[in-house]
Amino acid sequence: MNADLRETDIRVERPAKTLRELALEKVRDAIVDGYFKPGERLVERDLCGQLGVSRTVVREVLRHLESEGLVASLPNKGPIVALLDLDEAKQIYEIRGALEGMAARLCAERRDPAIAEALEASLKGIRESYAAKDMHGVLSQTSAFYQTLFTRVDRHVAWGVVNLLTVRINHLRSMTIKTKNRDVEGPAQMEKIVDAIRRGDGEAACRAALDHVARAAAIAETLIAAQQTGE
Repeated sequence: MNADLRETDIRVERPAKTLRELALEKVRDAIVDGYFKPGERLVERDLCGQLGVSRTVVREVLRHLESEGLVASLPNKGPIVALLDLDEAKQIYEIRGALEGMAARLCAERRDPAIAEALEASLKGIRESYAAKDMHGVLSQTSAFYQTLFTRVDRHVAWGVVNLLTVRINHLRSMTIKTKNRDVEGPAQMEKIVDAIRRGDGEAACRAALDHVARAAAIAETLIAAQQTGE
């Protein structure tokens, strides 16, 4: 075999994302951002035209989103944007509170200044995204904040559990972050978590995390109840 050929890298590079993955992100974001409203029908033909993909891709995307809880299939109606369920939302916030309170306590007890610095960097990004009215940035920086909270104390299993709920959490979070004064109150509550971690006060860090989740839960419950009553 020619030496030059042996030294040539002839591997076929896989595209960073497939067409299905790109379409999935677009539809998921459209639901989370409220472009497609809860209860709205998702017509395959229309989605094919909007996305510029085949019906096969659209069907795969809808099946995946159904597994994530964002889409529901109704008899004689087909796929719709799933209605947010109040009981499910309460359970998600219960799980968040338990895990985030634990992680905040452990971060404080670790007494590592680098943890507070990393959290503060994400918090700065959240405030900047709010100022720019970049809601995607708020969601991204918020996820980064919590990833630091869990992974800096080696709670990767707990972070894995949170990740399994990420789509549902972000669906709820996308509503709560847009409510009045949340751009001020939310970061202020998170700042209390960081301050307690910086001081090494595990109990205060846990309380601050639980308070932040409880306030977000109250907002979400009000919004979902209003949605269900059609207000």
